[in-house]
Amino acid sequence: MTAVPGKVFGIGLNKTGTISLHEALETLGLRSLHWGGPEVRLTIERARDEGRPLVDDLDGYDAFSDILVLSENFALLDAQYPGSRFVLTTRPVEEWVESRRRHVERNRRRRDAGEYDGTFLDVEPDAWRAEFAAHHEAVHRYFDGRDDLLVLRITEGEGYERLCPFLDRPDPGTPFPFRHRSG
Repeated sequence: MTAVPGKVFGIGLNKTGTISLHEALETLGLRSLHWGGPEVRLTIERARDEGRPLVDDLDGYDAFSDILVLSENFALLDAQYPGSRFVLTTRPVEEWVESRRRHVERNRRRRDAGEYDGTFLDVEPDAWRAEFAAHHEAVHRYFDGRDDLLVLRITEGEGYERLCPFLDRPDPGTPFPFRHRSG
């Protein structure tokens, strides 16, 4: 199988089909890291702060998704990893806001049960809408006229028929891994 030059970076915000993208990338033979928790975020932030390539300390991965510090630093990734491909997973903004609200409510229940000590606990629809708009605008402006960005609407049914040609990979002949379709 032809290797994807560089890396594959999923630069969509959380709750936009990032788990489905991650599983699809693995099905296509890429070693993919999805989210990874605070340890991964700190590793990437340390590399950034030291002026080193962002994912070099995460050995063995070809692809990354749902890691906000990477999604926000797509231009730096582009410079550090020439030949990489970028996938902006997206969905209708109001569906995204509702999915995030449900996610926060789950986090609150988990916190109350002593199972969550994170900080994603506030429902902020206006701030989220602004974040979504700003991120999408910045991505589209940066990649305008280029062919290394795929905008993928997984929650609307897009899958391998768009992802495989973009990555120059054959269709695996299996259903696309649509996950968490309600949230």
